[in-house]
Amino acid sequence: MVKKAFSAVLTVLALICSAFLPSFAAQSGKIDFNNPDFIRGMDISSVLSLEQSGVKFYDEKDSESDLFKILAYHGVNYIRVRVWNDPFDGNGAGYGGGNCDVQSAAEIGRRAAKYGMKLLVDFHYSDFWADPKKQQAPKKWQNYSLSEKCTALYDFTLDSLNKIKAAGADIGMVQIGNETTTGIAGEYSFESMSKLFDSGSRAVRDFDKNVLVALHFTNPERDCHVKYLADSLNRYGADYDVFATSYYPFWHGSLSNLTTVLSYVADTYGKYTLVAETSYPFTLDDTDGFRNTVNSGANSSGENLLWSFTPQGQADEVRAVMNAVNDVGERGLGVFYWEGAWITVGDTTGLSGSAYSARYKANSKLLEKYGSGWASSFSAAYDPDDAGKYYGGSAVDNQAFFDAHGRVLSSLDVFASVTGKIYGDADNDGDITVTDVTGVQRITAALVTPDALTNRVSDVNGDGVVDIVDATEIQKYIAGYKSDYPINNPI
Repeated sequence: MVKKAFSAVLTVLALICSAFLPSFAAQSGKIDFNNPDFIRGMDISSVLSLEQSGVKFYDEKDSESDLFKILAYHGVNYIRVRVWNDPFDGNGAGYGGGNCDVQSAAEIGRRAAKYGMKLLVDFHYSDFWADPKKQQAPKKWQNYSLSEKCTALYDFTLDSLNKIKAAGADIGMVQIGNETTTGIAGEYSFESMSKLFDSGSRAVRDFDKNVLVALHFTNPERDCHVKYLADSLNRYGADYDVFATSYYPFWHGSLSNLTTVLSYVADTYGKYTLVAETSYPFTLDDTDGFRNTVNSGANSSGENLLWSFTPQGQADEVRAVMNAVNDVGERGLGVFYWEGAWITVGDTTGLSGSAYSARYKANSKLLEKYGSGWASSFSAAYDPDDAGKYYGGSAVDNQAFFDAHGRVLSSLDVFASVTGKIYGDADNDGDITVTDVTGVQRITAALVTPDALTNRVSDVNGDGVVDIVDATEIQKYIAGYKSDYPINNPI
């Protein structure tokens, strides 16, 4: 009897697993992107304040490296950076969250361009966090009329973009507002919001007509909500190119629904669609003593959390969201991961008593000085009811692609693996031939400057340099000799 019951349980489990296997199997390997310029992006707005606080990042060889270099090497092709108007109090103390002003955006854009990554500039039109619950106007604009705000928004946008470009950034897209589901810059009627959207769009068009204009909303899970937003934008004649939404699986419904609602915008209005923010934990552990957005008992269960809280689960979530956007068709433009490097300033794991207190105190000083936590105490001057009460460290350190000591996780390679690139394929045609040998030789002779991924697949022996040794190894492989290196293997 026991044996029969156990057998029945195994049968049920097998049926359950078989139901899920097709979807999980689809989450591995290359994605055949409908849009050849599909964005594999990441927001790293906090990076400068983290570096100022002493945070370091390490590559897969455990060597200290530039975060931007690591991201490009692992397949990220676009960086997103938020911009606040004036995230400082009257004494110049930063509100935190990276103290993300125009100057920091310009530096991040410059460093992204150095490694071939384009920039999405995310204007919040606030002095601190803007989201569906907060759309507070900047301090200087708070007594402005709508007309005055439109003028100020146009001027701020155009001036900021010129400064960011002058620093060397390669700006490909500009976001007019952040999660503007309920308002923007202190305006909450859709008619008023649309006027502000258009002021920002006009500034972008005057800056560079080739730069895409994105409008960013959230809550795609709400019944008919995306339809209402897209229809309202059309009703008021808003000028934009990209309809962007946030998608966090612990809040925003199923992936099939995400594809459906974005397809409505693409098919009805011919707009590009984008997931401007997503993320997923690689662990439920906390490393800085500041409560995480997702932890045991909070946002850690639900029917849309289909993946384990591991690096593999994190990679699977990213790939699944990319698939959902890709299923929109050519108008599915891409996915940005939110703050994928916002790790703890100082690891408190395993500490207790006086050791924990000392580490926490030292961390707090750095967070306050450099703004490397989600908020500092100085934010109370602008946001007394939320950030000013609950300021502290990173709420997403367990959703980064780096551990608490800055060491890269295996999950980061999801951005490269979806491209289908293979080692030795320097011309990216899917085959290892003599043209790849020539391609490597051209790189060796400095006749071409490859992007980070091409450089990676060309460096078949993994010594960090593309040279004649790599060309020789590929030649040997073509001739049928066994190679000690992963030639023809996917990233």
